[in-house]
Amino acid sequence: MAEGHHRDAWQHTASLMALIANVNRDPKKTRAFKPSDFNPYVPKTSRPDVIVVTKENISLLKRAFIGDKK
Repeated sequence: MAEGHHRDAWQHTASLMALIANVNRDPKKTRAFKPSDFNPYVPKTSRPDVIVVTKENISLLKRAFIGDKK
């Protein structure tokens, strides 16, 4: 129960932090923040804006940055 209480408290804190960050950001330079950006209990791999590099998609990155050098 203690961990559930900490998760709930962090959700409230993360919401306030996202609100403050969004009020003070420049909309032309940065994206809008979400509470999950500040919550330590949310795994970072579940964020849709984060791309995890794996063996399957490394060839796409090589083509994008190096090109086809055949």
